[in-house]
Amino acid sequence: MGSAWCAPWLIHLATRRLDVPAVWFYHSNFPRIIAPRPRSAGWLRRGASAAAWAYVRRLGRLVHTTIAPSDTVVRQLREAGLENVKCVPLGVDLDRFNPDRRSGAMQTRSRSGLPRGRLAMYVGRIAAEKDLGILLRGWRRIEDRTGTRLVIVGDGPARRSLQSAPGGNRAIWLPFERDRDRLADLYGAVDLYVAPGPAETFGLASLEALASGIPILSVDEGGVAETVTRSGAGALYRSGDPGHLAEVGERLLDADLVSLGRMGRRYAEATHGWRTVFDRLFAVYRMVLAS
Repeated sequence: MGSAWCAPWLIHLATRRLDVPAVWFYHSNFPRIIAPRPRSAGWLRRGASAAAWAYVRRLGRLVHTTIAPSDTVVRQLREAGLENVKCVPLGVDLDRFNPDRRSGAMQTRSRSGLPRGRLAMYVGRIAAEKDLGILLRGWRRIEDRTGTRLVIVGDGPARRSLQSAPGGNRAIWLPFERDRDRLADLYGAVDLYVAPGPAETFGLASLEALASGIPILSVDEGGVAETVTRSGAGALYRSGDPGHLAEVGERLLDADLVSLGRMGRRYAEATHGWRTVFDRLFAVYRMVLAS
């Protein structure tokens, strides 16, 4: 099961009669979305997050095994009291998302209305838990000192408010891209990917960027931080700190982005091809069935 709401209870009713083991894929870390930085959160958010963790524990008792896409989330689930938690990272289409797309960068920029010069890009849901407000504030200094523009691709409930927030008028806002090939072209047309969300369980868009040969600037919490650390293809800034984001971003833009991108591509090929991912997943299923 991949849902935390209606599906678990329906599956629970079914498995009580059929004696079939259930596995839960924990892909949305909703307790951390409620309180992305628990230590500094107000009492209301801390209380709501604690209630959400209690619900997670209840769901964990309904299934044989819980699968999480990063070791960071595995650790959080175990600390919350869940047992039988296994890590199976997500995979990426290495043929679609690849550095060869860079050969058409100028055509992609022209088609999408993107300017010349260096570009950084965020792809995903535009919502409060993604910390895009911090990204926009920090990017003002980066743009002033390096000339690198920020491109935000996606849609969500916070889009309108963020467009009028500090730094929002400087960003280039593109709509949600449904066409996966056109999205892959966009990765190939930029120089850096940014991942500001501290509650990401994995960060699939970041993996798509690495597979495309694009290094990552990420917050130091959540699943993307784990990917950046393991691949070596990027840098991390302190969660909630736009000044540190700007400082680290400037240093990263001074580095050899092409070489870092090659490192990221090699990491994606070695660890996140779909054959490798499915081998890990089926190994978990075999373990469940044998127990």
